[in-house]
Amino acid sequence: MADKQPGNTPSGMSPVLGPSSGARLIIWFLTALLLSFFWLDTAKRQHQADLSYTAFKDRVRAEQVVSITLQGQQVSGTFRKPEPGSQATGNRTVKQFVTTLPPIDDPELMPLLEQYDVEVRVRSESGSWWVRLLIGLVPWLLIIGLFWYASIKMQERMMGGSGAGGIFGFAKSRAKRFEKGQSRVTFDDVAGLENAKQDLCEISDYLRDPSPYRRLGAKIPRGILLMGPPGTGKTLLAKAVAGEANVPFFSISASEFIEMFVGVGASRVRDMFQSAKKEAPAIIFIDEIDSIGRARGTGLGGGHDEREQTLNQILNEMDGFEPHETVVVLAATNRPDVLDAALMRPGRFDRKVTLDLPDRPARQAILNIHARGVPLAGDVDLVRLAALTVGFSGADLENLINEAALLAGRKGKSEVDMQLMLAARDKVVLGGLREMLLSDDEKQLVAFHEAGHAVVASLLPHADPLDKVTIIPRGHALGVTEQIPAAERHNFKQSYLYDRLGVMLGGRSSEKLVFGEVSSGAEEDLKQATQLARHMVTHWGMSEKIGPVAFHRGEEHIFLGREMAQQRDFSEHTAEVIDDEVSMLLKHREVEIGQLLKNNRALLDAVAKALLEKETLEFDEIRALIDACPKATPGAGK
Repeated sequence: MADKQPGNTPSGMSPVLGPSSGARLIIWFLTALLLSFFWLDTAKRQHQADLSYTAFKDRVRAEQVVSITLQGQQVSGTFRKPEPGSQATGNRTVKQFVTTLPPIDDPELMPLLEQYDVEVRVRSESGSWWVRLLIGLVPWLLIIGLFWYASIKMQERMMGGSGAGGIFGFAKSRAKRFEKGQSRVTFDDVAGLENAKQDLCEISDYLRDPSPYRRLGAKIPRGILLMGPPGTGKTLLAKAVAGEANVPFFSISASEFIEMFVGVGASRVRDMFQSAKKEAPAIIFIDEIDSIGRARGTGLGGGHDEREQTLNQILNEMDGFEPHETVVVLAATNRPDVLDAALMRPGRFDRKVTLDLPDRPARQAILNIHARGVPLAGDVDLVRLAALTVGFSGADLENLINEAALLAGRKGKSEVDMQLMLAARDKVVLGGLREMLLSDDEKQLVAFHEAGHAVVASLLPHADPLDKVTIIPRGHALGVTEQIPAAERHNFKQSYLYDRLGVMLGGRSSEKLVFGEVSSGAEEDLKQATQLARHMVTHWGMSEKIGPVAFHRGEEHIFLGREMAQQRDFSEHTAEVIDDEVSMLLKHREVEIGQLLKNNRALLDAVAKALLEKETLEFDEIRALIDACPKATPGAGK
C-alpha cells in the first residue's frame, strides 16, 4: 500500500505513515540497538586479557590481582596495576582479565584468594548484561509495536483506507471482482433457457446504453432473482449478463457474509455495495441467497440474529440506490419458498426468473456446447443421447461428457464413441459398478425381482417404456430396471401414476409369487411407492373416500422455523383415514400386479432366465421374449 500524501489528508487529521514505512523504522531501530550492544561487548573484550587458569593463580601469588568476579565457570578480574608488556588496541594497556574455572572444584582457590587479600564477588549465571537487557526489553517492544500497528490501521479505516488484508480486514467484503471484459461468458455459451435470456437481455442492454430506456421513462430493475433446481445454470447466466453488458461484476456466496464476529455480515454488505456504487454501472451477484435471506422471526437461537442483521442491511442497501447508480443485484436460489417477503417485494427483487430443467432440444444444445473440445467418433448421436437423458440438468450433462472422456482416456482411446457415452450415462444415472460376489440363490432372487419390474413395465399400457434391465450391482442397488419416458411430462394423469405404482411393486410381487416370501431388496421400492401413494391421496385428491381435498403437512421442510410451528389443519380421524387410504391403495395395487404376473408366469420365467445368462437385457431383447410368449396378456391401469 502506498504512503498517504499530505495533500490527500483530510482536514483535522495528521498524515499517517503507511505500514511499510513503520515496519522499516522498527527494523532499523532494532538493528541499530543490536549493533550497539554488540559493539559495546566487543570493545569491552578488547580491554581484557585471556589467561589460563594456571597463569591466573600465578598472578594471584604475585599479588597482581585486586578483585575477581565469579559467574558460573567464568572468572573476570582486575589487575593491581597495568600488565607490563601487554598492549591492547591503541596505546591503552590491559587492566582486566578473564579466565575459566576447571570443571572440578579446586579446594586451593579460595584459601589462596584470602591469603593475598583478593576481593571476591559472585553473580548469577543469567548471562551478560546486554542479554539480560534484551530479554527485558524485547517483550515491551513487541507490545508497543502491536499497539502502534493497531492504531495505524484504525486511523486508515477512519480516513477511508481500503483493503481486506490484515487482522482488521474481516469486516471487508469477500466478493470476487471481475473487471470490464474479464468475464468472457456470453449468452451464446448458455444453451436453452431462451425465456430467461430474453428477460435478462434488456438488463445487459440497459447497462451498456441506458439512454433509450430513460427516454421512455423506464427504470432498471434493482434486483433479479434467479430461481431453479441445482445445476440449471443460474451462476452461468449471471456471468453471461456481466459479459454481455461489459461492466464490473462482483460475485459472492451469501454464506461468506456471516462470520464468528457480530456485525461483520452487515459491514461486509455495506462495503460490497459501496464498492459497486463506485464502479457503477456494475452487477452484484449473490449466490445461494437463501442462506441469509430466510424469513425473519423463525430463528431458534442467537446465531440467527446475525443472519437477520445481514438481511436487514441488504434490504437497506437495495432501497438506497439513487437513480444515477446503475447497480443491478442478481441473486440465485433453489429455495424461493423460504425467502423473506420484504426481500421479494417490488423495489428489492423486482423480477423473478425461473430456470427449469432443460427439455430435449435444450439438452441437445447443451451437449453440443460441452462436446466442443472433446474428439467425438462418427457414431456419436447427440440427438439420441438427449432423448436418453430426461431429467438431466445442465451440470449433469456436462458431467456426462466429462465421464465419457475419462472412460476413453482410461481405455487408451483417441476418440469418444457412442458406447462410452452410454456407459457414462449409466454411471451417472445408476452409479458405478460394484465388485460384489453374489451366491447362486441371491442371483436368482435378484433376477426374478428385476424380471418382475420389467414384465410389469412391458405389459401395463400407461407405464413408461422399458429401456434396460440388469442384475449387475451398481451404486446401492443389486439390480436395476430402467425406464425412459417417451415424452416430457409436466402433468401426471391418474392412470399413469397407478401404473407407476404397479411397476414399483412388481419386484416384490414377483418374489412372493415365485419364492412364497418377500425379501429386504424391495426397501427402496416400498419407500418410493409409499411417497407416491401419499401424494396421490393428500395432494392430488385421487382417493374416492377422501375426495377433492388437499392436506399439506409441514414435515417436508421441518428445518424451517415457521413450518415447525405450523399446526396440522386436519383432525386425528382424518389422519387415520389418510393412512388407511394409502395402505389400501398399495395393497389393492399389489394384488392386481400379483395376478398379472401369475397370468404371465411363462414370460416372467423367461426374462429371469435370460437375466441369469446375460446379466443385462436391452429393450429389444425383452420385446423378443414377449413376442415369443403368445399367452402374455397386458394388465389394465386404473
